[in-house]
Amino acid sequence: MRFRTVKGTHDILPEEALRWRHVEEEIRRILELSGFAEIRTPILEQLELIARGVGQTTDIVTKEMFALERGEDRLVLRPEMTAPVMRAYLQHGLYTQGAVMKLYYIGPMFRAERPQRGRLRQFHQYGAEILGSSDPLADAEAIALQMGILEHFGLRQLRLRINSLGDATCRPRYREALQAYFRPLAERLSPSSRERLEKNPLRILDSKDPQDQELLAGAPRITDFLTEACREHFEQVKTYLEELGIPYEEDPFLVRGLDYYMHTAFEITSPLLGAQDALGGGGRYDGLAEELGGRPTPGVGFAGGLERLLIALETAGYRFPEPARPDLYIAALGPEARRWAFVHANRWRRRFSLQVEYDLAGRSLRSQLREADRIRARFVLILGEEELSRGRAPLKALDSGEQTLLSLDALPDTLIARIRRAESERSPTPSS
Repeated sequence: MRFRTVKGTHDILPEEALRWRHVEEEIRRILELSGFAEIRTPILEQLELIARGVGQTTDIVTKEMFALERGEDRLVLRPEMTAPVMRAYLQHGLYTQGAVMKLYYIGPMFRAERPQRGRLRQFHQYGAEILGSSDPLADAEAIALQMGILEHFGLRQLRLRINSLGDATCRPRYREALQAYFRPLAERLSPSSRERLEKNPLRILDSKDPQDQELLAGAPRITDFLTEACREHFEQVKTYLEELGIPYEEDPFLVRGLDYYMHTAFEITSPLLGAQDALGGGGRYDGLAEELGGRPTPGVGFAGGLERLLIALETAGYRFPEPARPDLYIAALGPEARRWAFVHANRWRRRFSLQVEYDLAGRSLRSQLREADRIRARFVLILGEEELSRGRAPLKALDSGEQTLLSLDALPDTLIARIRRAESERSPTPSS
């Protein structure tokens, strides 16, 4: 092969795509039950939107964006969705549709990271945003929703870590305290953390470098710098989580790597993923709309990686639904029988919503029957020139081996009746 997938990307082949679709449909169902509406934004966004949205000094902007220029336009493949969703909310005046707007998305993102298990350069996220509410109840709602999605799939041993990042009053004092602590230790910091020390010291808290982690043990905690209002907001979030019975751990160094977060930040991890154990997370971003030049709009949301969720489900032994079985396979021999199969398969698909397959390669009857077995068709119709002239052909149930000679005109009604009977026999009888 001359051409292969680009490094850090992945083909989702048919069998895997069925699993993806199942997971996506379940996530959509859960979010729509909570009143969220889907939004789809372009994959291409203005570079300045992302830079201003997530922060000029974040790894996303300094190291990981796929940027391109077209004439005078400086564009980027979206690396995350909160800034684009907020841009769409402001651009289209969605704030006129109600005090609170609840939106969700599912789609691909792009970051130039070092590819590894569960971390690709083109990866997929699901997420939700609650725009227009500054109430701590919205923070708890976002956390409960993501926990609910993961628990819906049967995932256990989930670890929820939460923190408060304060607000524009708390943050400057905490920034100064971090700089005062780390400056005498600068030579012992990793090169990237030394660079962050003056520009954005909160990024040091996000470092995974073992040497930085060791120094963090004695670093000041943001919880010691919170204003009374910020402390009260955080306490209310925790109270709501306790009322739902959602266990959590407070982590004073959790910052989530994006500059737009304030007040609540959270992350959910699972031991099923190994070292890269984050399944998702999120937080509050009340200043993002103004940073993008819009009207003040409080917001809180979350995002989760679909690749990581699927890895966790497969590791946990989750039982994905079986692929849909074709209702009928028409094994046709001869040009007239093949023409009949072509016409009636298409007609029955449209009129009766039957899943009908037939041979497109001119194979022998034996090969066609093997194909019917391979795709697990419920029934197979054996049709040749003689059956056509008589208007009757054998219909065989592949599960039981039962074979019946049927009128071709009566075939769809008979087939539908037999499928319904088989499905009712498989369904459990409700208890009285």
